[in-house]
Amino acid sequence: MTPRMVLEGIYTPLITPFHADGSFDLDALADLIERLIAAGVHGLISGGSTGENYAETVEERLDLARFITERVDGRLPVIVGTGAMRTPDSIALAEGAREMGADAILLGTPPYSVPTEQENALNALAIDRACGLPIILYNYPGRMSVEMGTTFLDRVGRSRNVIGIKESSGDINRVHLLARDYPHIQMSCGMDDQALEFFAWGARSWICAGSNFLPEEHVALYEACAVRGDFDKGRRIMSAMLPLMRVLEQGGKFIQCVKHGVEVSGLRAGPMRPPLKGLNKDEKRALEQVIRTLKTTVAAITEGN
Repeated sequence: MTPRMVLEGIYTPLITPFHADGSFDLDALADLIERLIAAGVHGLISGGSTGENYAETVEERLDLARFITERVDGRLPVIVGTGAMRTPDSIALAEGAREMGADAILLGTPPYSVPTEQENALNALAIDRACGLPIILYNYPGRMSVEMGTTFLDRVGRSRNVIGIKESSGDINRVHLLARDYPHIQMSCGMDDQALEFFAWGARSWICAGSNFLPEEHVALYEACAVRGDFDKGRRIMSAMLPLMRVLEQGGKFIQCVKHGVEVSGLRAGPMRPPLKGLNKDEKRALEQVIRTLKTTVAAITEGN
């Protein structure tokens, strides 16, 4: 029997660098992949909302996932996002992930349609049957308007392929529920400002967009909490990271901030695809100050042990 995939560490949902004309900047994406591997992240995710999947066709998303999988070449796990409004599109993405040799898929609720838990479960199981890969569920009711509740989890959790869940509800009671009642589904932090709490409740992984431009700092928090169990150090690192998380989560420009953070790190990210626009000068300046302070503070904490 094939061992279950273990979710361990920092998983980066990759941005998609674009040229000015809106085409993919694959050289920039390759540079980002190499930077993240060198920094010690533990896995990469293609086709998440951080990658602007809502502004890309299914064919484009498959092309990106294939490029990422080939570039990584087995050095890290690659997870392919399958979120889409139409079930056939999600199935096409899942089947493509299997054919290109991806390690797993990320499976969210179809947006806008607001399915019942039963309908959502049947949708997830149809995608499961189509690809047979390990599945990380993605609970994000703030974007999808539907929660993956107990009815959904009881039905979908019977599949051996369902190995984890990225929990992005922001409701700490969900962390308690998953840890106590669904221990066979590995819980992954999907709400950045609750990372410390997730680790305290036994999560071993964190899917975090900020690791696109601050990979070492995110790895440092994971190592302090999940590897060494040093929650005193973890609290200090988390305290230093909270101003960044406030900027990312509360400014309404999450992806724009992540892409500018990549630019600040010295790599190309390029513009946003419509309908979104980039940050203005004041927003860029504020983010840059937060990044500088965070890096200095976390470096002092980690160097001082």
